Amino acid sequence: MKIKAANGVARILKAEGIPWVSCYPTNHVNNALGEEGVRILMMGEERFAVAVADGFSRVTCGRQIGVCTVMSNLNAAGIQMAFGAIAQAWEDSSPVLVITEGVGQGASQHTHFDIAQAFRPVTKWVGKIDRAELVPDTMRRAFTHLRSGRPGPVLLIVPRDLGEYDESAHPYAAVKRWRSGPDPDDVTAAIKALRAAKAPLLYVGEGAYYAHATAELLQFAEAAQVPVLTTLKAKGAFPENHPLAVGVRGSLAEHYLRKCDLLFAIGSSLFPNRFSHAVPDAAKKTIVQCTVDLLDINRSYETTHAVIGDAKLTLQALRDELSKQSGGGIRKNSELVDEIRAGKQVFLAKFRPMMESNETPINPYRVIGDLMKVLDPKASFVTADSGNTRDQTSTVYEAHIPRGHLGWGNVSTLGFSLAGAIAAKLAYPDRQCVNITGDAGVCYMMGNFEAVARYGIGITTLHINNGGYSGYGPGAWGPGHDPYTWKVSDHSAACMSAMARAVGWHGEDVSEPSQVISALKRAFDANAQGRPAFVEFICSHNPVHGGWVGR
Repeated sequence: MKIKAANGVARILKAEGIPWVSCYPTNHVNNALGEEGVRILMMGEERFAVAVADGFSRVTCGRQIGVCTVMSNLNAAGIQMAFGAIAQAWEDSSPVLVITEGVGQGASQHTHFDIAQAFRPVTKWVGKIDRAELVPDTMRRAFTHLRSGRPGPVLLIVPRDLGEYDESAHPYAAVKRWRSGPDPDDVTAAIKALRAAKAPLLYVGEGAYYAHATAELLQFAEAAQVPVLTTLKAKGAFPENHPLAVGVRGSLAEHYLRKCDLLFAIGSSLFPNRFSHAVPDAAKKTIVQCTVDLLDINRSYETTHAVIGDAKLTLQALRDELSKQSGGGIRKNSELVDEIRAGKQVFLAKFRPMMESNETPINPYRVIGDLMKVLDPKASFVTADSGNTRDQTSTVYEAHIPRGHLGWGNVSTLGFSLAGAIAAKLAYPDRQCVNITGDAGVCYMMGNFEAVARYGIGITTLHINNGGYSGYGPGAWGPGHDPYTWKVSDHSAACMSAMARAVGWHGEDVSEPSQVISALKRAFDANAQGRPAFVEFICSHNPVHGGWVGR
C-alpha cells in the first residue's frame, strides 16, 4: 500500500511510541500527524515548541523522545528562530527530534540559507530525506542517534514534494537502544584506586540519568561509603536526603571537592563552566572518569583511570568488582556520615533564617522554604529558570527522587522552566509540577501561557518578582554590575498575575510571608482541576546562594 512520505513519518513516530508532537506554526507533517492520530500541541513560538520537546526528553531521561515540528522552506524564519533552542539541546546533550520542511527539490538556488549546513554544528546528526522510499531508512537512522551513545538533538528535513512510497516494500521496526559495557581491566584498576584513596568523592553527572542507572548508583555509593556530589543537571539522581549526599553546590560541596584525593566521576564530562564546579588542585588528585563518550577523556583534566561504557553497565561492574576486592558486605562509615551531617547543619544555618524570614518584601528563600513544606518530595517536580532563581533553588531545594528536579548545564535560557514543567506534567501526570522564575523569565514565557491554559496542563509557575533584571542591582555583585539595566519595572507598573488570569490561569499576588503557604495550596488545588496557576511573590533583592568552586 502506497502512502505519502509525511504520513510514513507520522506512522513511524507512532511505532516509536511518540505520544505527542509540539509545533509552531505550520508544517506539512502536522497534517499527516493529525491524519494518523498523533496528538499535536501548538505552542506560541518556535523556540518554545523545541523547548517543550527538549524538556520531555530530559525529564524522561530519554525513555521517551520529545519531537517537534518547525516551519521552513524558502522562508526559513521558523527554523532560524528555533536555532537557539536546538543549540541549547546540543550543549546540554538532550536527545530531541526536530522535524522541518526544508527547501523543495530544485529550489535551493533561490535562498542563501543552507539549513543542513547551518545546523550541523549544533546537532548530533542532520538527515534529509531525498526520496519517499527513504523515509524508513532515514527515520531508523535518526532514532539510532537519539537512543544510543551520547545524547544529542537530531534535525530531520522532510521536503513537501517527496510523493509516495510502498509501505509494505519498505517496512519499519522500532529502534532499540544499544549499550556497551566497560573493559574489565579498567574496572579493576578504578576500584583499586578507589580503595587506596584516603578521601574519595563520587561526582555524578547526567549520564547516570540517561543510562537509567540511579538504582545502581545508590547501591555503589552505599557499598563504597563515599560522599556523593552531583552536577546541577544530575540533581536528584542521588537522593539529597541520603546520609552520603553533599548536594550540588555551596560550602559542603566545596569542602569535599577540595578535600578529596580521588575524584570518581560517573556520567560527567567534568567540563568546568558557569554552572558547574572546576576541580580544585586537579593535578594533585587522582581522577577516575566513567563516561560513555571517549572524547571526554583527558579533555578538561588529566584522566588517571578511564572506564568507557554505559553508566548502568559500568556501575554494575564497579559494584561487583568492589565486592570482590573488599570481600563483600557494606561497612558503614559512621565517621563520614557524622561529618556530612554536621556539614549540612553548618550549610543550612546560613540559609535557614532566610527560609523562615518574616521580612517584607518577601525574602525569595522564604518562598522556596515554604514550597518545600507544601510539596511531597516523592511526588513532585521542580525546576527554576536561568539566573538567580536557578541559583537559589538549586542550592536549598532538596530533591528526593530521580527527576524530582530539572537542572541545567552550560546553556540555560530564560523561559525554559515553563517548558520543563509542561513536559514533566505530560510525562508524570500524577506529580505536582512547579517552575520558579524571575522577572525576565516571565517575559520570555508569557507568550505561551495561553497554550498551557488551552490544553488544561495543571502546572504552577512561581514568580519571584523583585522588579529587577540583570542581577540584583548596583553593588550586589561588586562595583559596576549592570547599574543602568537592573531596574526595569515593578509590580505596580506590570502585574504579571493579572496577565496570566487574562488567558485563563488561576493567578494571584502575594506580598506577605504568612500568605505564601495558603497561596501555594490554592494554586495546587487549581492544578488538580486541570488549570495552570501563576503566583506572583513581591520579593526583596537577596543574592545569597552557594557558589561554584574554581570559577
